[in-house]
Amino acid sequence: MINDSIVVKKAENDDVAPTRSKIQNPKRTDGQEERRRQSTCQLTPSSRQNSNPSPTPTTTFSLSLSRSTFQKHQPLISRERNKREERERERERERAIGDRRSAAAMEKYEKLEKVGEGTYGKVYKAKDKATGQLVALKKTRLEMDEEGVPPTALREVSLLQLLSQSLYVVRGGGEAHGGAVGGGKPMLYLVFEYLDTDLKKFIDSHRKGPNPRPVPAATVQNFLYQLLKGVAHCHSHGVLHRDLKPQNLLVDKEKGILKIADLGLGRAFTVPLKSYTHEVVTLWYRAPEVLLGSAHYSIGVDMWSVGCIFAEMVRRQALFPGDSEFQQLLHIFRLLGTPTEKQWPGVTTLRDWHVYPQWEPQNLARAVPSLGPDGVDLLSKMLKYDPAERISAKAALDHPFFDSLDKSQF
Repeated sequence: MINDSIVVKKAENDDVAPTRSKIQNPKRTDGQEERRRQSTCQLTPSSRQNSNPSPTPTTTFSLSLSRSTFQKHQPLISRERNKREERERERERERAIGDRRSAAAMEKYEKLEKVGEGTYGKVYKAKDKATGQLVALKKTRLEMDEEGVPPTALREVSLLQLLSQSLYVVRGGGEAHGGAVGGGKPMLYLVFEYLDTDLKKFIDSHRKGPNPRPVPAATVQNFLYQLLKGVAHCHSHGVLHRDLKPQNLLVDKEKGILKIADLGLGRAFTVPLKSYTHEVVTLWYRAPEVLLGSAHYSIGVDMWSVGCIFAEMVRRQALFPGDSEFQQLLHIFRLLGTPTEKQWPGVTTLRDWHVYPQWEPQNLARAVPSLGPDGVDLLSKMLKYDPAERISAKAALDHPFFDSLDKSQF
């Protein structure tokens, strides 16, 4: 068999191949001819029965090898498929049990109205049917491919439980109900204490309600102090809120209480500081280091937001109402001046720094004309460009702006 094969190949090489080479490719080089001969030598006698060489025998051999491999491993493949199917059936059983439990748990509450939307879900006013107590139900839709509770919801629950000792952080999150309540898409419900409005609606009621009027100075002082108490509590436990804005500050108008809510973007911070995403905080309350793409930030981002909220309570409108990150920076620079390396070391090395128009700082008091000198001083300390120079929440609580406040109530 071997000798026959050699004879056939030799004959082909001596007679047929050179002639074919001259006809089909007269410019074939010696190297190409050598490669063609080597390729011919790899053909078996059976494949040479076809006068027109083709890759078909090789392809057939490859397919038969794959089929052989498949047959060899088919029992293992079948076992793995059976395991996957069993796991999926188990998940379906768990979902069904969870759905029944969630439906039963949610029967405790009667939804009254939708009161808003948080960072990652809708919020409803509801009533406990047994006690008549009002609660807030935060509904988060679970994506169909998620294998559990979304990390934002887990983060919010864990941080709320960590911070629940403070009177100035909304209580709740300890009771959660998941599943396809009502037979619809999978949902997760978190139960919180209910407050009747938020600071955004409270400010709007003074700006464009039936009786437009400034927010009383005593109320501004009171709410700011409570906000700082809540932020100081978060920071003392190593937690950045990262999304402070009037919509996330709940207000009890009757009792004059303000509480921090919506910790969906909150996270624990460490020393040394880690690199965090810069897509945090609603644009109008976003600190310049975040807007400029700083990879490292800390409690200063929350204090900048507090300063913007402070000014908005006094002005009844946003201090920096930008509609894009670039426009937001321009709003800040026009009022506070374009930052320099002297004011803020390292600012020109930040990722999103460009050459900006050079503006001189304006008189901050003109932006908040009803605010006294102590209030303007406190606001200016909250809006320092250099995050390291920005006042902390704990230090702000001792600022002279609060000297006239009766702190015993807190």
